[in-house]
Amino acid sequence: MNQNIKLTVDAVIFAERAGVKHVLLIQRKNPPFQGQWALPGGFVEDDEDLETAARRELKEETGIEADELKQVGAFGKPGRDPRGRTVSVAFQGNVAFQMAKADTDAEAVDWHPIDGLPDLAFDHGEILSKLV
Repeated sequence: MNQNIKLTVDAVIFAERAGVKHVLLIQRKNPPFQGQWALPGGFVEDDEDLETAARRELKEETGIEADELKQVGAFGKPGRDPRGRTVSVAFQGNVAFQMAKADTDAEAVDWHPIDGLPDLAFDHGEILSKLV
């Protein structure tokens, strides 16, 4: 039995602009997948519940706060993270289209139209495909 499974959260944040649905993505500052686009997210701290962790990571990486977040699934395919075995719990939220500001481990942050997504880090393309 593997006792080294790590827990992460990912925030899938949607907004509509000019009638087009967009998703908020960060460009990763650090390995793995340095320079690639990804959903905002990260490791859950020992004293956090899952939704609190998702809100913290979203605010830290993008400056955006979501009124409501809904847990939408867990993703734990072996190999999804080259740093080791991780399971991520995804949360979905909708916000008004707004400017975001990259911070902490995000090099950049931007809204991307759902039908024009770049290649995504980890299994984030799979996570998004289940929600759109």
